Amino acid sequence: MGPQSRGCARCSIDGWEWRAWARKARYMDRFRTQIAASIFPQQVERAKIQSHANGVCESLRSARTNRAKLRKLAVAAKDSDLKISLLKSRKKRLKLQRSKIHDWGLLALEPIDAEDFIIEYIGEIIRTKISDVRELQYEKMGVGSSYLFRIDDEHVIDATVRGGLARFINHSCEPNCYTKIITVEGQKRVFVYAKKSITIGQELTYDYKFPLEEKKIPCLCGSKRCRGSLN
Repeated sequence: MGPQSRGCARCSIDGWEWRAWARKARYMDRFRTQIAASIFPQQVERAKIQSHANGVCESLRSARTNRAKLRKLAVAAKDSDLKISLLKSRKKRLKLQRSKIHDWGLLALEPIDAEDFIIEYIGEIIRTKISDVRELQYEKMGVGSSYLFRIDDEHVIDATVRGGLARFINHSCEPNCYTKIITVEGQKRVFVYAKKSITIGQELTYDYKFPLEEKKIPCLCGSKRCRGSLN
């Protein structure tokens, strides 16, 4: 194998090293080494340029997709009270982590201003009767927490199996977030907003507003205004 080259004959292939090796090497070995020294760096450079170009194209495609989604949402929201901040804001950086309140919680990885859109509560939209059946099924299956968000008297978002990160936002009697139900393209959706300024590392919470029942669910939010139960 001939002297190694990084693409520059002055620094990669020493003249004396080449001379000593070339005296003993076969013609084809000398030819391959010279070709490799001149062509390989060009191939590397082309590969770098192509890689950069691919990255730029991917970023452009992603940006175009996001803009298309925002335009579609803006058109759908013309007749709704969806805030312009929702249309222009980027998704907040959040982290799923063990919570001091209950099981898992969602923490902010960046400062969030009051009234900023944070995240959408995503799940399967089902009828209320089906949600009652599923709740019993989840209890029989030993599912520790079921994530059912009531939209209205007839529909519920079930995020237990097909849900996003918003389902891990815990309840607090003194929350830093609030939810808003907004109709987009004829479908009701749930969005989470900041009720007050939220600092990095602070857990997100909102008031579940469960209906009053005799069988109480203890509240562990730990706030000064804790009501003692979720319902």
